[in-house]
Amino acid sequence: MAVQTLDDLLNAGVEGRAVLVRSDLNVPLDGDRITDPGRILASAPTLKALAEAGAKVIVTAHLGRPKGEPDPQYSLAPVAVKLAEVLGRNVQLAGDVVGQDALARAEGLTDGDVLLLENIRFDPRETSKDEAERTKLAKALVELVGDDGAFVSDGFGVVHRAQASVYEVAKLLPHYAGKLVDAEIEVLGKLTEEPERPYAVVLGGSKVSDKLAVIEALAPKVDTLVIGGGMYYTFLAAQGVSVGNSLCEESMIDTCKALLEQYADVIHIPQDVVIADSFSADAESKIVSVLEIPDGWMGLDIGPQSVRRFAAILTSAKTVFWNGPMGVFEFEKFAAGTKGVAEAIIEATGKGAYSVVGGGDSAAAVRQLGLPEDGFSHISTGGGASLEYLEGKELPGIAVLEG
Repeated sequence: MAVQTLDDLLNAGVEGRAVLVRSDLNVPLDGDRITDPGRILASAPTLKALAEAGAKVIVTAHLGRPKGEPDPQYSLAPVAVKLAEVLGRNVQLAGDVVGQDALARAEGLTDGDVLLLENIRFDPRETSKDEAERTKLAKALVELVGDDGAFVSDGFGVVHRAQASVYEVAKLLPHYAGKLVDAEIEVLGKLTEEPERPYAVVLGGSKVSDKLAVIEALAPKVDTLVIGGGMYYTFLAAQGVSVGNSLCEESMIDTCKALLEQYADVIHIPQDVVIADSFSADAESKIVSVLEIPDGWMGLDIGPQSVRRFAAILTSAKTVFWNGPMGVFEFEKFAAGTKGVAEAIIEATGKGAYSVVGGGDSAAAVRQLGLPEDGFSHISTGGGASLEYLEGKELPGIAVLEG
């Protein structure tokens, strides 16, 4: 069944109606300073379209992982300020999730107003494993918009979770995919339904266990699977090579060995690395062959030879999916690998390839390293959701929109 979209809702008319929007505003903070507003910027088009059409917009979102109770360090207050700046209109922030302040503010909304509810995860029912508890919270959210309300799912970063504000609320209200979720569904379709070849996937990050399912799902389907980041060192250990103090999941060594044997013609791994004597921005560093990592040192980036080798593969690809940095890009000294691979993907895109950055740290790296966002076909806002979709899993937040 086709998913109804924001355009369908706007065509039906929203003037004077209250619309609940589940956005993904989970931005990184340094104190109360937003260090990367990417998700706010990505969420703005849907909210702006609704407000300009005269809807009373009520936004629900989470920030971080509070333990089911109010916690000032996870307040959405900084987000409300930035969101108002991006939308060019006042954004109220409720002092609670579905309590007296939220109800009073919702009742006082006029056409075009925007209300941001406090962090939805301050309510333990949001992530409860008890469906009945989640449904109670969903019903309380529905009370805020009333009988004539509607629900717009626009938080792609959470559609892989069966949570009250994502899943249960969609069962209780007429539901639509926002601009962001609609675009992400289209992108994932292009990656899974006869992608143009050669098809290359680049995976990084710290743990093999986090990416194992997607490796197993994609390795039989792609032409090239490039592996870097901290998880690479477990693959290196699987070849019987010493990795010094590098990240290594001992329990995954046999699995990595089996993957390397089964997909020897698909999996590509670094041949040189940048190592450091400590995990710090000013650590002593040097470039060595992967066979020469000394005791007491750790790999924090792929080396220049590996960058050149991976670039040669990627620049000839016609479809590229990238999820996970090649090294500790947050430290300038160990950012060259990630930047080099990203630039190769940008070059491929310029030649006509379809490229997708799979959200999370990869998207943050693009912005932090000053790379052009329009150099990629699409930058996702939901790394986990993208990966689970590519693994072949059903995403509850998408399935409920289709139902």
